[in-house]
Amino acid sequence: MEVFQDTIATQKIFSLKKRIRAVSGGTSASKTISILVWCIDYAQVTKNKKIDIMAESYPHLEDGAIKDFKQIMLAQGYWEDARWNDTKHIYTFGGKSVIKFISVDKLGKAKGPRRDVLFVNEANHAMTYQVFDQLRVRTKEVIWLDWNPSNEFWYYDEIDGKVDHDFLRLTYLDCLDALDQNIVDDIESHKHNKQWWLVYGLGYLGEVEGKIFKGWKEIDEIPHGARLERYGLDFGYTNDPSVIIALYYHDGGYIVDEIVWKKGMSAKQMADRLLDEEPALVVADSAEPRTIQEIKDYGINITGVVKKKRKEASGPAKNFVSWSIELIQNNKFSITKRSLRVLKDYRNYLWDTDKDGNIINVPHHDFSDSMDAVRYAGVSLIKQPNFKKMEASPLLDNYYPELGI
Repeated sequence: MEVFQDTIATQKIFSLKKRIRAVSGGTSASKTISILVWCIDYAQVTKNKKIDIMAESYPHLEDGAIKDFKQIMLAQGYWEDARWNDTKHIYTFGGKSVIKFISVDKLGKAKGPRRDVLFVNEANHAMTYQVFDQLRVRTKEVIWLDWNPSNEFWYYDEIDGKVDHDFLRLTYLDCLDALDQNIVDDIESHKHNKQWWLVYGLGYLGEVEGKIFKGWKEIDEIPHGARLERYGLDFGYTNDPSVIIALYYHDGGYIVDEIVWKKGMSAKQMADRLLDEEPALVVADSAEPRTIQEIKDYGINITGVVKKKRKEASGPAKNFVSWSIELIQNNKFSITKRSLRVLKDYRNYLWDTDKDGNIINVPHHDFSDSMDAVRYAGVSLIKQPNFKKMEASPLLDNYYPELGI
């Protein structure tokens, strides 16, 4: 069982005293963990207090704050099954103080019961300022906000410089004692990428110009009448996850839905997962033909993506990655809110930089796995009238007859 150590990050969190406490930080900075430790401590030493922990959706809570909360409670020997209401997502402590996990994404839902403590997890994605403002006036004592500074949001316009509050910036250096050296080495290996390092290494607000995909709409669920067209598959194993996404067509655009995002998956495990889904063609990374054949042998309709190039173009635009990104960018895309890891990859999919910090026309590897799966499904499906016929596999028309190239 994981043991949670008392880190510098936790000590800094406990030192904050003002009503609003805003915590920004980079990767592996222990923002959420440290705030949850504070909330647990507060609930244990008080009586009849109400603590609400909120995020943009229940799936985000379940995969994030709720999971972390349970791990902390179990590791510290605090957890009692009888005190957890799995239906209402409430834990009741001995003094009758409660921690409740809630998804609030509409203004009307914010006009509800009051609370003593509010923790808005990943505040840059959780809610609008109008919703937060309603929650703020209904919170009696302490308000916690945390976020990864990969984009500017309402905190910088409405709180920073306007409202008296504590602000704390955390980095991986604040919890070195709790991090595996391999994680530290991996983080520090990105120092050459100035944009990545600014946000994820140093925890400062980053520039948004390097974001590759923009404008995807987040939707609650697959709408009635949406047509499943493809699955996209990007292989991984130890260091990278295997990712399977479903691609639907609806109302003139495409919808991405996460099926699998997991490390250590065998070909059989991927095939078994796909056999549980509605049948459709699976388009996978053609760099692994042996794995594709193995999955096919389990009865899956799967093929490798044809990595064509734009023959009429020169320079970076001639590259398969570049033109497939262009193809996705030129079409309307939505993504389901339950696609937690794919949504995170979309939000953080950036162009790489050279040693001088200049953006280059190559995606940064981090957060690329899900987007690769989207590209594989997309290029097999979406027509691009500007692409001329190219030398490719003679089976191209059999693979993607509707592509028309």
